[in-house]
Formats: sequence, C-alpha cells, structure tokens
Amino acid sequence: MTREHRYRLTVTWTGNRGEGTAGYRAYGREHEVTAPGKAPLAGSSDPAFRGDPARWNPEELLVASLSQCHMLWYLHLCSTAGVVVTDYVDEPEGTMAEEPGGAGRFSRVVLRPTVTVASPEMAAEAERLHHEVHAYCFIARSVNFPVVPEPVIRS
Repeated sequence: MTREHRYRLTVTWTGNRGEGTAGYRAYGREHEVTAPGKAPLAGSSDPAFRGDPARWNPEELLVASLSQCHMLWYLHLCSTAGVVVTDYVDEPEGTMAEEPGGAGRFSRVVLRPTVTVASPEMAAEAERLHHEVHAYCFIARSVNFPVVPEPVIRS
C-alpha cells in the first residue's frame, strides 16, 4: 500500500520596496519560508539574479535537500548493516547551467561526504552503502539530473 505525505508551508514575498514590481530593479527578491512550529527561513534569489547573498536561495536549498536526504538514508542503511558511523560531514556542490534566454537547469550535484566509521573493517561496506542510497532518497529519486556520491571513508 502506498502512503502519501504532504508538505505544506508558506512562502511570503517581503521585497516590496514601495513600488511593487513596477520595474525589474524596483523590487527585492527577499522572502520568508515558514511552517507551523518552525523558525522562518530567510530566502532570496541567487546574487547573480539580484538576490541578497546573506539569504538562502532556492538553488542552495535544492543542493542542501539532496545532501540531507542522502545523509539520512545513508545513516539508516549503515545502522541496519552494522556499520557504526561516528562522524559525517558533506560538502556538496551543484552545477546549474543558465541558458541565453535566462532559463536554466541543474546538470548534476556531487555529494562529497567525509564519513568516519568505528573500525577499519567497516570501511568497504560504508563505501558500498553510499551507492545504494540513491534507490531510497526521496529527493534524489525526484530530480532529472545525476546525484553523484564521492565519499571519503575514515576509521
């Protein structure tokens, strides 16, 4: 039986500088993402598109979502396989190509997790499990570009 999950939130534009969208340079790209019981997330567009560099942009959040989903599934798979992870840090990188007309798309995201396991005997299985995650990660299964893990395993 398939279960359906819904994710509801509110995105509120806060960038009206008094003229609304009277001109391309007249309005700010600032916005807030909120959901009940959670702290607001300050968003904007990428600085290349007149956004505020101090705020999160949708492209960064997509890369972060892929990294988080990979990590959470990876930790789950490790726990059920008897691989004891003691530390996990990812430094993912997404590549987006912008087309001449202004449209764009992600071409790939590379995940670069550095994972520490409890003993050297666990390293091979810890490496293998990174490549199994894509079969489970909800976000990676939903995008139309490669999500490539390049893990480093330490013990």
